[in-house]
Amino acid sequence: MESEKRGPSRRGFLTGGLAMGGAAMAAGAAQAGEKAILELPPWTTQLGDGVDARPYGTPSQFEAHVRRRNVAWLTADPVSSVNFTPLHELDGIITPNGLCFERHHSGIAEVDPAEWRLMIHGLVEKPLVFTLEDLKRFPRVNRIHFLECAANSGMEWRGAQLNGCQFTHGMIHNVMYTGVPLKALLDEAGLKPNAKWLLPEGGDAAAMTRSVPLFKALDDCLIAFKMNGEALRPEQGYPARLVVPGWEGNMWVKWIRRIEVGDQPWHHREETSKYTDLMANGQARRFTWEMDVKSVITNPSPQAPIVHGPGPLVVTGVAWSGRGTVREVHVTTDGGNNWHQARIDGPSLDRSMHRFYYEFDWDGKPLLLQSRAVDSEGMVQPTKDRLREVRGVNSIYHNNGIQTWHVRENGEAENVEVS
Repeated sequence: MESEKRGPSRRGFLTGGLAMGGAAMAAGAAQAGEKAILELPPWTTQLGDGVDARPYGTPSQFEAHVRRRNVAWLTADPVSSVNFTPLHELDGIITPNGLCFERHHSGIAEVDPAEWRLMIHGLVEKPLVFTLEDLKRFPRVNRIHFLECAANSGMEWRGAQLNGCQFTHGMIHNVMYTGVPLKALLDEAGLKPNAKWLLPEGGDAAAMTRSVPLFKALDDCLIAFKMNGEALRPEQGYPARLVVPGWEGNMWVKWIRRIEVGDQPWHHREETSKYTDLMANGQARRFTWEMDVKSVITNPSPQAPIVHGPGPLVVTGVAWSGRGTVREVHVTTDGGNNWHQARIDGPSLDRSMHRFYYEFDWDGKPLLLQSRAVDSEGMVQPTKDRLREVRGVNSIYHNNGIQTWHVRENGEAENVEVS
């Protein structure tokens, strides 16, 4: 699906752009950095902290600006609110634990792991209660998956609203979960023949519940107790949570305390009055589970402007699909008139983030940057206009439309839409 006009090749970028533009950059850097080279800074002449000073590692003080941020007017109260992953500050595909976005319905539950229990009951042969130590005696698995809130990009349904990919797309993270396949626990309890649905419930004050079809639970769901190798953070459901790969985030019940097995969905609050797609005709979809193929350019973007002049420029972003892997990503610099194949680098894993890059020589003129992902099922990320033709603008959920950043001559960027 490459365009009729191709940008500079990788070889051309390296031999041409870096040979000329890179030489100019190097000369400028040498001139600007001469003092920093010739005069020794304090850290080269003074002893630093010893190994006992930082028993749990933290980022450099010079990275203090890299943090989750919220938008105060989006929700009525911080205990039922959201903050956002700083996608523009990250690279690769793994989200650091301390930067994974948060979404709470009653604040962060601080659960004592010694007092935590998971009950499985309902249409089972043998109701069971597990401790955390019980779970750790089952064979465990490691899976890298994205978790995306259904409301990610929700404010953009009616037009460009929030100025930064942290706020338009930051209700997502991608980590390695370690845990026990839910199927193993259900097999231990023994499912009755009429079992068709599960109702996981969270241990927070909201008692968050969602109906989950049994076929999904038996396929790939996990009860996870680690993320990126360490214990879950309290805001991510410590000591254990449900993982529902590729499906909307509020089904991934945190602080999970019980799972009821039934023969039909429960239609509780979070799957009726909330988290349903309201269509243009006023009717709502009953269930929308999978998160469709989606991508966003993270740099340049409104929070990550271009800080150099014309010359070599690296455009990068992330893409994902709840239906499989991402097969390819295309980037346009002119608002969709011409598309170029981006380079996907790093692991391409099922229902996980993918990192993409597109390198070219920027001439200093304005850009209309967009990315368009195609997943392993051949699904193509739609334009916002096309999405609205089908869905209308009543919903705040499952917006996977193409995002546009307008980059000005001075390198600053803003959130815009193009027709």
